[in-house]
Amino acid sequence: MKGNCFLSIFYCFLIDLLVLQQAATGNGSNARLKNGEIKLRVRVPMRDGFPQFVNVVWDPSQQNYTVSGYCMDVFYAVVTRLPFNVSLHIVPFVVESNQVSRRRHAILKQMSTESEVVVGDLTIRANRSNYVDFTVPYTGSGVKMVVPVQHGRDQNMWTFVKPFSWDLWLRIIIISTFIGLAILIMERNVSALPNQEGSPNQKKLCPATILLFPISQAILPEKQVVVKSWSRFVLMVWLLLALVLMQSYTANLTSILTLDKLRPSFQNVNDLRRGGYYVGYQSGSYVYDVLIDQFKFDPSKLRPYSNIAEYYDALKLGSKNGGVAAIFDEVPYLKLYLKEYGSNYILAGPEYRNAGFGFAFPLNSNLTAYFSRGILNVIESGIMNEIEEKYFGKNEIGGEDSSAEISSAPLSLSFHSFAGLFIIAGISTLLALLISERFICQRLILTAKAFTQRYVPHFSNPVQDSTHGTVA
Repeated sequence: MKGNCFLSIFYCFLIDLLVLQQAATGNGSNARLKNGEIKLRVRVPMRDGFPQFVNVVWDPSQQNYTVSGYCMDVFYAVVTRLPFNVSLHIVPFVVESNQVSRRRHAILKQMSTESEVVVGDLTIRANRSNYVDFTVPYTGSGVKMVVPVQHGRDQNMWTFVKPFSWDLWLRIIIISTFIGLAILIMERNVSALPNQEGSPNQKKLCPATILLFPISQAILPEKQVVVKSWSRFVLMVWLLLALVLMQSYTANLTSILTLDKLRPSFQNVNDLRRGGYYVGYQSGSYVYDVLIDQFKFDPSKLRPYSNIAEYYDALKLGSKNGGVAAIFDEVPYLKLYLKEYGSNYILAGPEYRNAGFGFAFPLNSNLTAYFSRGILNVIESGIMNEIEEKYFGKNEIGGEDSSAEISSAPLSLSFHSFAGLFIIAGISTLLALLISERFICQRLILTAKAFTQRYVPHFSNPVQDSTHGTVA
């Protein structure tokens, strides 16, 4: 009896030990081999279009598949940074161009508890996370549109005022009026200049004269237009300021009239919907649902395409000739398109954001955390930049959107660019006016003395009266 009891306790102990071992190692996807390796089955999509991401080729000599592309290079780089050895077994699965999203959902649902991972241009989405665990994203993403670029120059009847901003034009009028007033005040008592019947300084001091005098001197300067030394000094400062302003105006106006300005043919989704234009998307992609649910397109206006060559042909034809006016897709695919045909196309419109591309593991797999840390190590080591440059050029798919809203036309110059010159001209003119017209200071001093003599004795008389009263 005691022996049977002992055996029961022993069996219970063994069962508990096995359960604890399974809990410690997670599910079967983390089982290790005797040599310390983990055997990992890698499922990769095999389909036409976009081989830059995943390219699966059968090698007859080796009797196996050769897999390359951006996603696989990132995966291999992550594997080399894991704290344990991994034995990879590549298992491609065929995906039809018109069933990309549906087939991927089926593969994710079928993932067993064995060691396996899905590697490819797999977007992290909320509904997919119900079947698998995703790693952290290794590239940014989001849905945008690419449209043809419009070339042209900004020319209209008011182009001549665009080199300067309105605040700068206003301050030019103020400073010219101030300088004109200062010069006319300093030259008000000057007689006619030699060899001249009359002097312009003898004209009536009207607003038109005050405003036009500095401007006329900046455009058509005359010799001996002023006589006093301080007037000449002020005029010299004004001509220096006017020279800088005119040179800047000429340069900026030339740029506006001659440089090409690049603008998207369509600024936003509303322009496409209102015009009834056809738009394209990647065949079998979830972008189709985004266009209908988020961007509110009519399904009859959507046309599917399988690769960037078809994107190019559709955009080249245009919406009225059997093509489309814009292509909607995830940003990495559009960046790839712009690398090939980007000279006449541009990213535009709003962005429907998503998490990006990631690797998919079975639910509750401990390998997810290891591979997520490996992705972070690859990104921080700089290897990710080398991989992106290899497939997509220097325009990294995870970097800034360098194609958005390009415009080579210069902006209007503001007052801030010339504030120092305006301050120097204003202070110089004010000092010259005060020094030249010393009578103003003298009159102010005399006025102050008269005020003091008139009102101060009234405050001092009571004291004097009280003193005289005491003496008496």
